[in-house]
Amino acid sequence: MNVSSLIDFAANTPAPERYLPTAEKILAGQPEQTVYNHYSSPQGEFSAGVWEGEVGQWQVNYTEHEYCEIVQGVSVIRDQDGNARTVRAGDRFVIPAGFRGTWEVLEACRKVYVIYEPK
Repeated sequence: MNVSSLIDFAANTPAPERYLPTAEKILAGQPEQTVYNHYSSPQGEFSAGVWEGEVGQWQVNYTEHEYCEIVQGVSVIRDQDGNARTVRAGDRFVIPAGFRGTWEVLEACRKVYVIYEPK
């Protein structure tokens, strides 16, 4: 491989994938989400891109490890015990596989994500 193999997010905008969490996971609002997946490894274990979420709240159950960098908006992530963390533009963090709780978007949110999910 050479430098032409690099994935430049600014130069390449993939088609948007729009979706809602399944009805039984939605706790509030109509949290439409959009993913721009810029890269997936050949085996499907690793991916990176941009995610956008509209106001609302839904249940999450992470089977993957995810690095997040919030670039716009405000969200609250709660664990199953009700502990909460507010994340906003400039915050960077990892959600480990096995995390269960809720994600609530307070202001339309945009994040860069990197996901690793062992097969």
